[in-house]
Amino acid sequence: MAIVEHKFTIGLRDVGFSNKLTNKAMLGFFEDIGGLHSDMVGYGLANIENTNLSWVLLNWKLKVIKRPKYAENVTVKTWSRNPQKFYSYRDFEMYDNDGNILAIASSKWSLIDLNKGLIKLTDEIIAKYESENLSVFDELDLPKMTPPVIFSNTYLYTVPRCVIDINEHMHNLCYLDVAYETLPYDIYKNTHFNNVEIMYKRSARLGDTLKCFYSNIGNEYFVTIKSFDEKNLHCIIKLS
Repeated sequence: MAIVEHKFTIGLRDVGFSNKLTNKAMLGFFEDIGGLHSDMVGYGLANIENTNLSWVLLNWKLKVIKRPKYAENVTVKTWSRNPQKFYSYRDFEMYDNDGNILAIASSKWSLIDLNKGLIKLTDEIIAKYESENLSVFDELDLPKMTPPVIFSNTYLYTVPRCVIDINEHMHNLCYLDVAYETLPYDIYKNTHFNNVEIMYKRSARLGDTLKCFYSNIGNEYFVTIKSFDEKNLHCIIKLS
């Protein structure tokens, strides 16, 4: 059994409107505890010099049940689940001090060799994570999304230095920032995005110019992020 637990205090940079925890900060807490778990078993950020291996994110799915506020303490739990040949899932739960559930999330990851690319998850790697059979969502998989064919506006974004991560890619959480910049301001300001799905397809790098497309389908808002020439799909984000 390997469920990892960690407490976080919500700081000033973690909150947005109404002093409530933002989706980006919430996913950041989840990312941090996932990294902590990997550090504990020898395949985390602290081990890259020895292993030359790094986890890359393929999908997020987040559901916010109640949004905590500035200076509150929250407890986050995470575990690995359903490892496959070339990817594994990681689920999360967030609780307040009274044990009430605040949010749940699921994510999908692959392991890469920094010189060779995608590698197979060996029995040794899988065993160290002691995966659970528990899923926070009814669906065990995170389904692929397809870009909407109709959009109402576009936004151009050139990748700056400040968003580049250790793998020399645009950090995964920064795509959410770009999506928010793409949304019409009234939608961004007045809508609570308590459901977030992100599918990553191709990493953006320093200096890339991204073309972002906004679509509204029913009560769901989509941002599709492509290369400037529209030949490569970088990311699809669905908000509701």
